[in-house]
Amino acid sequence: MKKREKGMDMEDHVRPPLQRMERRNQHGVYYIFTSLEMGSTFSSKMPKFPTDDPDYRIIRRVPSRYLHYYFYIRDPVIGPLAMCVATYLPFQTTYYLNGHHFIEIELRRQGVAFRKDDNAFLSTSDPKALQAAADQLSAAILEKRLHYWSWLLGPKFSGKDRQAVNLRRDYSINQIEYCRNFIFKRHFPIHKIFERSCEMGLFRLAADKVAYLFGVRVTKRLRGKLYSVLEKLDHGHHVLRIYCKNLVGRRYEKFSTFLRVEVCVNRMKDLGLNKGLQNLDHLRQRLVGITDRFAGFEAQSLNVHVDFPLFQRMALPVTAGKTKIAGIKIHDTRMMRLMEVLLHGGTQLNGWRSADLQQAILTTFGLSAATYTVTQLRYDLRKMKAHGLVERIGRSYRYRLTDKGTKAALLFVLFHKRVCGPLANSLFHHRPDEDLKPASKIEAAYHKADHAIQHVLDLLAA
Repeated sequence: MKKREKGMDMEDHVRPPLQRMERRNQHGVYYIFTSLEMGSTFSSKMPKFPTDDPDYRIIRRVPSRYLHYYFYIRDPVIGPLAMCVATYLPFQTTYYLNGHHFIEIELRRQGVAFRKDDNAFLSTSDPKALQAAADQLSAAILEKRLHYWSWLLGPKFSGKDRQAVNLRRDYSINQIEYCRNFIFKRHFPIHKIFERSCEMGLFRLAADKVAYLFGVRVTKRLRGKLYSVLEKLDHGHHVLRIYCKNLVGRRYEKFSTFLRVEVCVNRMKDLGLNKGLQNLDHLRQRLVGITDRFAGFEAQSLNVHVDFPLFQRMALPVTAGKTKIAGIKIHDTRMMRLMEVLLHGGTQLNGWRSADLQQAILTTFGLSAATYTVTQLRYDLRKMKAHGLVERIGRSYRYRLTDKGTKAALLFVLFHKRVCGPLANSLFHHRPDEDLKPASKIEAAYHKADHAIQHVLDLLAA
């Protein structure tokens, strides 16, 4: 009886319907677990000072440790789901479900053939039916099914209790994930595309770009995180994560079969929405826009090809008024360092000042102040400004890359790192003597690779 003084216990209320549900074959409750967990409940305390009403109590919401029931259910409409029911007031009920189960059930009901791997649809005979099934999942359908299971497995109240207290059920979205999968006919380029996407994404995903992707406004009162990082999980699966407030964007390859762009929302207010279930359609529209911008950003990054005419144009001097300003050469180490730091400027929302930019370059590349002075930096910025690669923000002396500058800097830096760097330090400058090679497959492959690289260099020189 001590437990019941703290709140109503529902253990005796759920046993009879469970016995009925377990006898069903196709749909119903499959597993039931109990767990002693922390949860929110109410406590009653005597007031500190005497009051006129002897029954006056202070009711406070406090965390407490009590029993929770976990029901693993197979619903005929929305598919497998998990339901967690707390056994004390306010009897908080949490549901865990996946929308792809609902889509799968709808396609099977319509007789549409499809191929599915885990939680991704890889192929279908009717793409329009697949999209229609996805759009059909609405807040009304979810609320109807959740109402049913809450009534069946949740606590029961008498008519007297309902007259004394205004009882109702409200459903809210605590966490939601929305993803977009990119399916390829061939599997072999997926990992390479993912590597290039992560490499260029880390270069270009500055704070302003992250805020643009998620469609949020960045102010001084920013709550949460704002950065991007490449993580490696325990099983060796790489994930590019992008944090913006309490929103998380993820990009990764799955099963070497498809690329996935995924957005996780942990706080609805970060998108300017209320967490009520009735806002599901508005939330879906916002998430579609985020994944669209995310995919468009990646497509723009991956569409950077080796543009040799661009290198030629940048190498030519330009005229600014009566002054002729030198061009930008691919072998100019100072310009490469400056471009790389400007691309990595994820924390500079309001542009770079010359002093801050110089300090960032010195720290990044381990240089001394005498090696790269502020005067040299201002000369390099003036050169980039004349070529239209950087711009001043308003009338302040803060600089940031233009759209043209972002593409050109990305092209210069990647070409310098991925092509010029490996070739300049290649061991193939000391070419092996073919007359002395032993009769082995490894040595033959080595000479074959040497001839192939030399052929590439000859084409570049031409």
